[in-house]
Amino acid sequence: MGMVAASLLSADFGKLQQEIEMLNQSENDWVHVDVMDGKFVPNISFGQPVIKHIKKHALQPLDVHLMIEDPDRYFEDFKKCGADILSVHYEACRHLHRSLSAIKDLGMRPAVALNPHTPVILLQDILPLCDMVLLMSVNPGFGGQKFIENTYGKIRLLKQMIDERGLQTLIEIDGGVNTENSHLLYQAGADVLVAGSAVFSSPNPKETIHELKK
Repeated sequence: MGMVAASLLSADFGKLQQEIEMLNQSENDWVHVDVMDGKFVPNISFGQPVIKHIKKHALQPLDVHLMIEDPDRYFEDFKKCGADILSVHYEACRHLHRSLSAIKDLGMRPAVALNPHTPVILLQDILPLCDMVLLMSVNPGFGGQKFIENTYGKIRLLKQMIDERGLQTLIEIDGGVNTENSHLLYQAGADVLVAGSAVFSSPNPKETIHELKK
C-alpha cells in the first residue's frame, strides 16, 4: 500500500484545525505543507506562524515543501516550527550538497524537489544524500492543475537510479494526483502521493485517502 501526504494548500483555512483533525482520524500518512514566497513561484501561501499552528494539532509528520528563493536562510526556523521532512528545490539551491547536509544536521529528513522541466539525471551525484525526491507533476505555484503525463517516465528513470545504487530514497509526486492515476503512479515506482484538491474537494475525504493508498 502506498503513502499519502494530504496537501493543506487545498484545505479550508477558515476551519484549518478541523481539517487537520480529520486527517488525524484518516489513513493519511504525512501532512504536506507548501511554503511559497511569490518569487520562486507566482503565489504566496503561508509561513512559520501558520506551520506552528498546524504542528500543534497534527498527529502525522509535517512534510514541508519550500518553494522559495534562498531557502537555506530558513532551515532552522522550519525545524523550530516542527518540520519533519524538508524539501528544497534543485532550481533554488546554488549549493545543493550543503543545503541537504544542513537539513540533515538539524534533524530533519532532507528531500530535493524537481520542477517538471528538470531532468532526474541531474540528481545522480546527490542522490545518496536524499531521503526523498519530490517530482512536481504540475508547474508549481497553484493547486488544482492538470497532471503532466511525462512524469511517469521520470518516475521510472529515477526508480532505476535509486535501485541501481541500492538506496532507500523515496519518490514523492506532487500535482494533479487523483484516484484515477494513483495506481499508475505507484506502478511506475512512486512511494508517496501528495493530494490536495482530490482530498479536500471530495465529499468523503477519508474514503478518498483510503482509495489513493490502495
